[in-house]
Amino acid sequence: MSFNWLSTIIFLPLATALAIALIPRLPSKWVKYLAAAVTLIVLVLSVVLFIRFDRAASGMQFEELYSWIPALGANYHLGVDGISLPLVVLTALLGMVAVLISWKVEKRSKEFFIWLLLLESSVLGVFCSLDLLLFFIFWEIEVIPVYFLISIWGTGNQRYSATKYVIFTLAGSALMLAGIVSLYYATGSLDMVTMARSGAAMAQSVLPAAPIFFLLLAGFAVKLPVVPFHSWQPDTYSDAPVAVSVMLAGALAKMGGYGMIRLCVSIFPDIARQYAPLMLTLAVIGIIYGGALALRQTNLKRLIAYSSISHMGFVLLGIFALGQTSLVGASLQMVSHGLITGLLFAVAGIVMQNTGEGEIPRLGGPARQMPSAATFFILAGLGALGLPSTSGFAAEFTTFLGSFTSTQVPGVKVFVLIALLGVLLAAAYILWLIQRVFYGPVRPEFNDAHDAGKLQRLYCGILIILVFVIGVYPTLLTSVIQSSTAAVVKLVGG
Repeated sequence: MSFNWLSTIIFLPLATALAIALIPRLPSKWVKYLAAAVTLIVLVLSVVLFIRFDRAASGMQFEELYSWIPALGANYHLGVDGISLPLVVLTALLGMVAVLISWKVEKRSKEFFIWLLLLESSVLGVFCSLDLLLFFIFWEIEVIPVYFLISIWGTGNQRYSATKYVIFTLAGSALMLAGIVSLYYATGSLDMVTMARSGAAMAQSVLPAAPIFFLLLAGFAVKLPVVPFHSWQPDTYSDAPVAVSVMLAGALAKMGGYGMIRLCVSIFPDIARQYAPLMLTLAVIGIIYGGALALRQTNLKRLIAYSSISHMGFVLLGIFALGQTSLVGASLQMVSHGLITGLLFAVAGIVMQNTGEGEIPRLGGPARQMPSAATFFILAGLGALGLPSTSGFAAEFTTFLGSFTSTQVPGVKVFVLIALLGVLLAAAYILWLIQRVFYGPVRPEFNDAHDAGKLQRLYCGILIILVFVIGVYPTLLTSVIQSSTAAVVKLVGG
């Protein structure tokens, strides 16, 4: 019997969370060690899968299939391909980073790490599920830990932000569930792989194909987020604990882009092509709108949140340009954005912790006292604005080139040319942010501010190395992604 790699990766954090909950009077120190150890093991296992992945194959690998609810035809079906596996590795990495960021959490630390581990398990489950019912269950589970992590350990108006996140997510999920049920009645199946193979010839029963497409899309659009379903994001990202902001921006937002590729485009290729101009319009609006509002922000975390809206617009652009290279770029952008934005939030947390200040106009000059933090932030910022040799450049260049040369959508070149304004906006708000936060007038109140500690330098250093490794050698990821995106484009007719 082969080893169940994916089940181990998904449920090891959950099992550890249950063990922490059931062991009475477990010291806070041991809770942190357990969380760090298990997230490291999950990361190592995911990297092993990445190394063992057959890059020439386009189908699912490391599959696990067991009968679950025979009456519904629901199966416990797991598997990964070139689109989902990089997101599994990214989530495992950010899960470990989130634990290290939270090392100094003392307030109800046992509960905090329980919820953090449950969050990691749920996100990993989304990326590995190949049964729609299983996919939806994991999708819904993540709402619970996010709510408690923000409402208890957040800052500012944390209860409002947590509640707003839940309302938006559940509203999108309700529409997505209606789409899943309709899809089940239309196909008689819950198997995502089977539906992708027969999606073009799908029978129409309860609803026509287009409404089902948009019901599914609603849940993914909220999570990505797509303008105008984005208003929960700046509040949630800015009021969440730093570790949760890293997970939200780095991993959870990718659930939206992944769902669009796996369900909307793969199962409804004709509908995706028909409504691609609408989705490209929303992508361009998000890119420009997010970048413009980022320029106006005075709060450090809130600026990063709006920049995330802009950068995830590139993902939407690449997906609905419906070309193979554009889909490779969109997938690469999801990984790159996870690393870069996760790093930006991590360094923002260091700055806020050591200066006691998160408002940009009140910061200024701490590069002298915090040279390591300033260096990490500058390098992450250069990646965010797409400097050559960073993953940001590799992802954006691939997305723009692939979208511009796509033949699937008429007039796509116009959308790409307008979207290029987002790159200029990113350069403006990133460079201005660096100048205002680290190189403004020196403030004497920050004379005693501490620099990043050894642990903080460790996880920031890991993220920086990956940003530049992928930027210099993007084939590390694109060799994994290409065969799977080619299979998706074949469904579309490319």
